[in-house]
Amino acid sequence: MAVKIRLARRGRKKKAIYDIVVADARAPRDGRFIEKLGIYNPGTNPASIVLESDKAVDWLLKGAQPTDTARSILQHEGVLLRKHLQVGVLKGAISQEVADSRFEEWKGSKTDRKATAADTLASQKEADKKAKLDAERKVNDARAEAIAKKNAPPVEEAPASEEVVEETATDEAAIDATDAAAEAPAAEESAE
Repeated sequence: MAVKIRLARRGRKKKAIYDIVVADARAPRDGRFIEKLGIYNPGTNPASIVLESDKAVDWLLKGAQPTDTARSILQHEGVLLRKHLQVGVLKGAISQEVADSRFEEWKGSKTDRKATAADTLASQKEADKKAKLDAERKVNDARAEAIAKKNAPPVEEAPASEEVVEETATDEAAIDATDAAAEAPAAEESAE
C-alpha cells in the first residue's frame, strides 16, 4: 500500500482550509485517511500552518511520500530537515545531540526571519497607507482651490494711472460728438 502525505480540502467555497493528512494513495482527495497531521490555512497573511512535526517525521521515516504542496509545507516547517538529521543519526554519521543542536540553530534563524518578514510587511502597509493619504490630500487641496477660484467674486480693476483716466475722458468726448452728429439728422427729419 502506497502511503502519501497530502492535503485534504475543507471549508466553504473560495475560503478553503486544508488538512494535512496521511492517506492511502488510492483514496479520494477528501475521503478516507489514516491520520491527520495538521492544518494549513492559505487565507491568512502569512498563511498559517499548525503541524505535529513529530508524527510527520515518523511517517516520513516509515516511507510515506509527500505530494509537492505537502513537501513545500513540510520543508517550510523544518520537518524534512529533522528527517534528514534523524537519518544521519540512524546511520551513525552524527550523534542525537548534534542533530538536535543543528535543528535548534535552524529553528532560531527561521524565527528571526519570520519576525523580520512580519515587520517588513507591517512597515510596507504603513508606508502604502501614508502614500495614499498624501495623494488624497493633494487631490483635495487642488479641488478646494478650484472651488475657491470659481466661487470668488470677480475683481474689478481700478484705474492704476492718469493715462487710463485720460483715455476714458477722450472716449467720452468721442461718444458725445457721435451722439450730437446722430441727433442733428434726426432733428432735420422731424422739422420737415
